[in-house]
Amino acid sequence: MAEPLALDGYIRDIADFPKPGITFKDITPLLADGPALAAAVDGLSRPFADLGITKVVGMEARGFIFAAPVAVALGGGFVPVRKAGKLPWAVNRQEYQLEYGTDLLEIHQDALTADDRVLIVDDVLATGGTAAATVELIGQSGAEVAALAFVIELGFLGGRAPLGDAAITALVTY
Repeated sequence: MAEPLALDGYIRDIADFPKPGITFKDITPLLADGPALAAAVDGLSRPFADLGITKVVGMEARGFIFAAPVAVALGGGFVPVRKAGKLPWAVNRQEYQLEYGTDLLEIHQDALTADDRVLIVDDVLATGGTAAATVELIGQSGAEVAALAFVIELGFLGGRAPLGDAAITALVTY
């Protein structure tokens, strides 16, 4: 087996984006490199190959990039979680806290059933608000959240705390 790629070498820091004092972790170099992208998808799917995952849920928008190929790799379906007003069918919605205010996430009411074992995939685990809201949305359907997987975890922001004892995997941690 080939030596795994050091994916952090494909993530660049952008100072003061989107506002002063924030260092943005830019994944576009990782996305542009075929072997790095393949390594990320493999890293997000392989640990869950034997968990009976039936659906992979990805959050808008960068989570879609990784969740769909992970779903294919695991032989499951892909389910999008979107911001309010973007899905065309009956939805469940969950409000969550932002740094300044609140936002809403939505999922189609018929996207998951109580028989589904779900892997949640996103690009970044920061404060955990989006992931926790997604866990709540999945719970409304009766489906089971088997695990969560992220390309990047910003560990210094404590994003695991709102997720309780959920199984969490991150490919790169800062």
